[in-house]
Amino acid sequence: MDYLVPDIGDFDEVEVIEILVSVGDAVEVEQSLVTLESDKATMELPSSAAGVVSEIFVSVGDKVSEGTRLLSIEVRDPGAARRSRLSDAALPAAAESAQPAQTEARGNRREIAAPVELPAAGEAEPVETLQAPPARIAHASPSVRRFAAELGVDLLRIEGTGRKGRILKEDIQRFVKSALAAVPAQPGPNGVAVAAAPEIDFSKYGEIEVRPLNKIRRVAARNLHRSWVTVPHVTQFDDADITDLEEFRRSKVAEAKEGSPKLTMLVFLMKSLVVTLQDFPQFNSSLDASGDALILKKYFHVGIAVDTENGLVVPVIRDVDKKGLVELSQELREVSQKARDRKLGPQDMAGGSITISSLGGIGGTAFTPIVNAPEVAILGVSRARIEPVYSDGAFIPRLMLPLSLSYDHRVIDGADAARFTSRLKDVLSDIRDLLL
Repeated sequence: MDYLVPDIGDFDEVEVIEILVSVGDAVEVEQSLVTLESDKATMELPSSAAGVVSEIFVSVGDKVSEGTRLLSIEVRDPGAARRSRLSDAALPAAAESAQPAQTEARGNRREIAAPVELPAAGEAEPVETLQAPPARIAHASPSVRRFAAELGVDLLRIEGTGRKGRILKEDIQRFVKSALAAVPAQPGPNGVAVAAAPEIDFSKYGEIEVRPLNKIRRVAARNLHRSWVTVPHVTQFDDADITDLEEFRRSKVAEAKEGSPKLTMLVFLMKSLVVTLQDFPQFNSSLDASGDALILKKYFHVGIAVDTENGLVVPVIRDVDKKGLVELSQELREVSQKARDRKLGPQDMAGGSITISSLGGIGGTAFTPIVNAPEVAILGVSRARIEPVYSDGAFIPRLMLPLSLSYDHRVIDGADAARFTSRLKDVLSDIRDLLL
């Protein structure tokens, strides 16, 4: 049977970064066969049958889409093989007939999803000269359309080089580079014009090693750069007294049954943050595309920055206000493991309303986290430390947690940020506030 790329969401032309089997290998059901890397995450495709790999049709670096033939497997159950061949034969025809409807449906939801999802970023500013000879029809995936919109490129004026004339991100990048090469740098709508980095031959100073960044790091770099130059950042620093909270947390850890999820300080931070957001709704919002209106979110989806060997990813824990501490601990453990195993899907990282970046397990006293646009605030947490606090005529040791709240100054004033961290400190210092 031939193994085809299944439905992988709104992604087209996804790169093959790893082939996990070889010809002659025996595979089991759900065993990973290949690893794909999209703009937002990597994903492993599991086998739908047990058997032996007889042929591989792709190589590392190839671009694949839904329905692309990856490899062939001699299955152990002939009946399953016949059923699989019938399904595979029907797939191309079904995909071809469904393509217009899918394109229309995805097009309809693109404008609705754009303010919530993090779009694929580009570092160039839109300029008037990004024009090319007009084409009759523009075929492109939703992510490519968002990418073109960010750069101010008219897709109707680009000729695609992808399958069936589809426009790829590489086509847009190539077109923008050629256009910018002919036009001097000038300020864009945000008044930002950045000179190109100089090309330096570092090898003349000594031995070097060139190590290309993986796609996740490249995309994260573009997103962070865009946020830094387009969002007016301010960071509010404060310390929260978590002495009583930590004592309570440790008591619950000691009482927990064997095998139950561990209650970490992060889940208490998530719940405390949501309580504070309910008092300050402008922190749980996004600016609309025009910048003239504020979208206040009635849901509380908290993004958690997870450090992995492939780079930083931000899975989202949904409806934190409706879940208990134990349930949040279990979900946090599962999503963190998925992040480290490179099994997060696009929807696992979409729809966040605010982000927590915790470096407490590593160290440091404070830092300036970058707002995860289109969110308007991000909470940074450093390592807690024992400090002497003056109370009732004497210094007493207290466990203090450093907080670093970065925010979008277009939406949030400094006084509101100070009130926000003050309220968050109160919630963290008195666990009873979590019950209100």
